[in-house]
Amino acid sequence: MECVEYDFAAACVPPLYVKIASQFLGATNTKIATVIGFPFGYSAIEAKVAETVLAIVDGADELDLVINISAIKNNDWEYLEKEIANIMYIVREKKKVIKIIIESGILLEDEIVKCCQLYSKYGVDFMKTSTGYAERGATVEAVKLMRANLPENIQIKASGGIRTYAFAKELIDAGATRIGASASVNIAKEAQEATA
Repeated sequence: MECVEYDFAAACVPPLYVKIASQFLGATNTKIATVIGFPFGYSAIEAKVAETVLAIVDGADELDLVINISAIKNNDWEYLEKEIANIMYIVREKKKVIKIIIESGILLEDEIVKCCQLYSKYGVDFMKTSTGYAERGATVEAVKLMRANLPENIQIKASGGIRTYAFAKELIDAGATRIGASASVNIAKEAQEATA
């Protein structure tokens, strides 16, 4: 229960564990997040819709949607728009939080900008840099680019390869409002030491 001890915004668990996580965290301030379409977002739209519905039924508060990376690389923005339109309807109806994972480490700058434009149109809650699965995770440059191309009401979650408080702070200074890291406890401890 380190996520509660350190007052983390959310604990991200695989879809299989959402139900049990909700039993442990239900009475705490820590939200339950899960990832839809992990790791490359290649699942059919219908499969992602089903994953989203099940995650919400099981108790997820936040849905981290991996967009279809091959659609981006094929310049198929119509497909991506159809995907978000179908999922956004469910998320908003159930008053949940949605984070859009774009895998910034493998995208070109103009692809990142186009993602910001598309998902801004749908009023998502967060844009998220990475799943942590790709070779290159969050970068200060990607966060700055996203911040410059998103309205203020859309937050940025930096994730992937964040292992130190110093790097987390750089990302926050660049515009990230949330950090996702498997090293969260160590980062929190370093942050306490740095501000003590």
